Amino acid sequence: MKKGKWKFLSLLIVLGLLLSACSSGTSGKKSEGQEGQGSEPELVDPSSFPKTVVNEETEIDGGSLTYALVSDTAFEGILDYAFYESSPDAEVISFFAEPIFAYDANYQITNDGESAAKFEMSEDGKTMTVTIQDGVTWHDGEPLKAEDYAFSFEIIGHPDYTGVRYGDALISGIVGMEDYHNGKADTISGIKILNDKQLTITWEEANPSLLSGIWSYAEPKHHFEGIEIGDLASSDKIHTDLLGFGPFKVTNIVPGESVEYEAYENYYGGAPKLDSVVLKVVSPTTIGEAIKKGDVDIASFPTDQYDKDYVPTNFQYLADMDAAYTYIGFKLGHWDAEAGVAVQDKDTPLQDVKLRQAIGYAMDNKSVAERFYQGLRVPATTLMIPFFADFHNPDIEGYSYNTEKANQLLDEAGYKDVDGDGYREDLEGNEMVFNFASMSGGETAEPLANFYIQNWKDVGIHVQLLEGRLHEMNSFYDRVEGDDEAVDIYQGAWGTGTDPDPYGLWSKLAPYNYPRFVNDKNEELLAAGHSEDAFDQEFRKDIYDQWQQLMVDEAPVIPTLYRYYLMAVNNRVKNYSIEAGSELGWEDVAVTAEKAFVEE
Repeated sequence: MKKGKWKFLSLLIVLGLLLSACSSGTSGKKSEGQEGQGSEPELVDPSSFPKTVVNEETEIDGGSLTYALVSDTAFEGILDYAFYESSPDAEVISFFAEPIFAYDANYQITNDGESAAKFEMSEDGKTMTVTIQDGVTWHDGEPLKAEDYAFSFEIIGHPDYTGVRYGDALISGIVGMEDYHNGKADTISGIKILNDKQLTITWEEANPSLLSGIWSYAEPKHHFEGIEIGDLASSDKIHTDLLGFGPFKVTNIVPGESVEYEAYENYYGGAPKLDSVVLKVVSPTTIGEAIKKGDVDIASFPTDQYDKDYVPTNFQYLADMDAAYTYIGFKLGHWDAEAGVAVQDKDTPLQDVKLRQAIGYAMDNKSVAERFYQGLRVPATTLMIPFFADFHNPDIEGYSYNTEKANQLLDEAGYKDVDGDGYREDLEGNEMVFNFASMSGGETAEPLANFYIQNWKDVGIHVQLLEGRLHEMNSFYDRVEGDDEAVDIYQGAWGTGTDPDPYGLWSKLAPYNYPRFVNDKNEELLAAGHSEDAFDQEFRKDIYDQWQQLMVDEAPVIPTLYRYYLMAVNNRVKNYSIEAGSELGWEDVAVTAEKAFVEE
């Protein structure tokens, strides 16, 4: 969809949609296909799927569409771009709020096409002038103003801000932001409001990620009047009493379950073709039937449920490469909230890099990708995903399945099975057991977790599910984010957004650095990757090549799978697209029949 849908994925904790696990039937046993056993599976060609729905029928006037938020848990309901942390909340937000800029096919902000604001850069690349366009109004009729965009930076940079966005270098690097963030100044000197429609933003240094990574969301300042920034996270203004300037406005919310939207007739991009949209949470285990019965019109379809031999009659699939990856993370420390920095201080054998590397080599991601996802996922190698074709280095091998190498590393490091129970003890000869936190999410979540546990058992590493079970998405990330001492290893997933700069995920200053990994070379390379020198593409590629290799060598996390994503769309839907740079937005989506088609 147009108007920055791609950037709305930025830094999402992509949870239920990404971590749908592997197919049932593994149950902790070695899968067919490990160690070269079994026949080669027939894989799907993801490029064979369209990116835009095919519908030549005549659209009807108005109508309502049902959108499925596919999740095994309720959405949290933190419905504001500055505060949300989960993919389900971002899906809810996307209908009523949007970025102020448009994005092109290369995922960079552009002045071409329709958008709420235009921009102009100074010759030195340090100052941006932003101009709000005429006719852009919030859903209460108030005009979008320059101060609304400035206010979003004031929220995120405020000393009392309780969210996690401040670690972004394009926010913290604004002139005067550090003093404002530390309470030494009441305003951000690098942001100047020129008039109701125009402001300038100046950064300390030019940054090659500016056009792909700038924070592009405004906040309705008048809507938050009288509420302290430290109280916003708990305010109704970001949970139920919502205000945006997108094509639809919220009319009703059943917290965690459903949202009703109606068309905003004064939307600056033109009145939406639909009268209304209903979003409802649907479990991954039942979404297939819901689509076939016509209970929903659009849904993210779990790739582990895709059947290449099934030909749908009432809906069609769209597919594209996802800006995301799944990974195994190791808890190495804690987040010092007062200092705003990660501290790598946890007393755990996982501080041993050879142990972490061995865990990586023990994992059979190739079997998971091929046998359980039929080619819609592929083994991951580095933390710079193929989505960023200019920077992903395919020559770095990462952690391919190699139990011989895993055992060799463990032997070299001195981890031995002292008591003959099949598990290795720590370096002092004591029992070594790690708690593995993994999310619930469909029928295959537990089998996948058990599959990896069996992989690790095969090389003598004792890993058990945290508290003997999977954990609901919100509580899972509460514990991982909160550095729960009981969590040793966890299975997570990241949506990278459209900016290749990994600083916001893996710097010691980034709250999203959940392993709490601290490494001087890592900081040096991350800083160089968005320095002025990095405007030279070859320089930046070399820096990111070094960074990818460093993260493989240090292994604070092990990337497991890159992925394609599927959307299932009812045949009555028209003008819906997932293609980058598409000029189709939610206001263009229409239906060609009053009711959704059902399976024949």
